[in-house]
Amino acid sequence: MIAGRYSLDREIGRGGMGAVWLGRDEVLHRDVALKRIGMMPGASTPDLERAEREGRLAARLNHPHVVAIYDLVDEQDEQWLVMEYIEGSSLAQVIRADGPLSSERAAEILWQTADALAAAHTAGVVHRDVKPSNILLTTDGQAKLTDFGIARAEAEASLTQTGLVTGSPAYLSPEVASGQTATPAADVWSLGATLFHALAGRPPYDVGENVLGAMYRIVNEPPPRLDDAGWLAPLLENTMATDPEQRWSMSQVRDFLAGRGNTVERAPAAAVAQPTSTTPDAPAPPERESHTEMLTATPVEPVTAAPAARPRRRRSVMPWLAALLGLLLVIVIAYVASQLGGKEEDPNPPAADESTSSPADPSSEPDPDPTSESPPAQPDPAAMEAFVEDYLQTVTSDPKSAWTRLTGDFQSDSGGYGQYKGFWATIESATVRAIDADPAGMTVTYDVDYETTTGPKSDTVRLHLVESGDSFLIAAEG
Repeated sequence: MIAGRYSLDREIGRGGMGAVWLGRDEVLHRDVALKRIGMMPGASTPDLERAEREGRLAARLNHPHVVAIYDLVDEQDEQWLVMEYIEGSSLAQVIRADGPLSSERAAEILWQTADALAAAHTAGVVHRDVKPSNILLTTDGQAKLTDFGIARAEAEASLTQTGLVTGSPAYLSPEVASGQTATPAADVWSLGATLFHALAGRPPYDVGENVLGAMYRIVNEPPPRLDDAGWLAPLLENTMATDPEQRWSMSQVRDFLAGRGNTVERAPAAAVAQPTSTTPDAPAPPERESHTEMLTATPVEPVTAAPAARPRRRRSVMPWLAALLGLLLVIVIAYVASQLGGKEEDPNPPAADESTSSPADPSSEPDPDPTSESPPAQPDPAAMEAFVEDYLQTVTSDPKSAWTRLTGDFQSDSGGYGQYKGFWATIESATVRAIDADPAGMTVTYDVDYETTTGPKSDTVRLHLVESGDSFLIAAEG
């Protein structure tokens, strides 16, 4: 019994930082995973500072795709991290059993992992050991990232005096392999290396017992590529880029995967700049180019060096003279036309025929202007209401499908797919009580009752729609 509360059942995993046990919380009557932490390989006493840091870093993250931390307890000079128990297999075990994954299955797993890492980076936490064995998969296909908080201080270096590698060598970024401090960009590389493993069925580097040889290749050789990566090829190129400055941010990785290569959250306009590299096949620096085209699976034209500046030519005056002569010609023609029109006017017009010019005769009314346009027909309010009701039924069960019913601008305003899905994951059902469409203003206002994970809730919502073919898209809320 650990801390008088947690019973140990059996060992369910083992890594470089210790064993993980299946246990039972005898107070709350739930299964938990317990990991003994703080003991570094080769050490005779526990590193208590490291243990506390790991617990704090992991507990800082409250995310649906991060293994939850419940407790950090002491037991006879040992420290145990009490965590959420995930019934399922790791991504490494799945690949070992099933072989390479399809692009769609790999993308589904990796976008959830990227969403968790993007949240971690926002919180100032770098994982430092992203790899398939640290991505757990539940029985219903949800990905859960585990093992946050690799030790800092002496263990932060890529290779210590005892030969300990911080992070798994096959997934190490070149800068960490060369001894630099891990940054969020290092996690981006490791996630790309994990994607490589998922698609190829093997790690990007064959480490074996020659750790130093593998690290030399990571630092000095071009990153490996897959010929059959399909629409995921741009992701591999922009995550496994040797220069950390050339990699995408984790949020860009997440949005690329969420949009299946077609939808990404655009960077703020102030962050857009021209690529600095003149190498034709060099990837554009992350966060500096926000064009959606560079993040799709469609091949992008290479960036070429701008030509050398040429002497400025003297502006020609001929275009101005031609414009002036043209203006004078128009004035002359208009004047002549007005004079001719005056001479052709008959000073003695024939008397009006009362039988044909009576105001009461409808035939005397002028014909309508054939060029005038009738006002556009407004959309059917019933169709607008049906669209919104169907959206609310869909979003609670299939948020990925509902996400496509938002305009690109509203997707960006919603904080990206990860934040959108995270919100709707807390809503179990949405029941519309009253709904009213305003075709003139293209708005739908409705009263709705939510069943949430924390209890019932009611709200009044107004959505702004835009027409899209035979249907609509949601452009804004409020």
